[in-house]
Amino acid sequence: MSSSNLVPVGAESRLQSLGIQLPAPPTPFGTYVEALQTGNLLFLSGMLPVVDHKPKYVGRLGKELDAEAGRNAARTAVLGALAAARLHLGSLDRISRVVRLGVIIAAFGDFFDQPKVADGASDLLRDVFGSDKLPVRTVMGVASLPLGMPIALELIFEVAD
Repeated sequence: MSSSNLVPVGAESRLQSLGIQLPAPPTPFGTYVEALQTGNLLFLSGMLPVVDHKPKYVGRLGKELDAEAGRNAARTAVLGALAAARLHLGSLDRISRVVRLGVIIAAFGDFFDQPKVADGASDLLRDVFGSDKLPVRTVMGVASLPLGMPIALELIFEVAD
């Protein structure tokens, strides 16, 4: 095996090999920015499961939506986050590590599958950036989220120079 075969595959190549085309980057629903870089850290605002500035999923887990719909909503939110990061950085290959993933879930009653739902986001980040770049993660349930959506994600990426 030549040394060129040992070069790690970047995030952009992984997206392509996974057949994933990122959506248009999300735009704010209020007075804030989607992405802000300070030093070598890129912070993303609460990423919601939106497509074309419209909620793709509405409802609470454990009432209107089940855990599988929650996983899909988390995945949709990550795709928007990746689109926002690419817009800010020019390429996802500039991301050297996913530092933190915060998953906020609108849950009803005794819904306790928050970790399974959050894995919808974590699994996609692993597939795009690799297992060695998995972040620390916080998962919490709340009564409601903006516009009735079930998921909001907060992400912090480390950026290479």
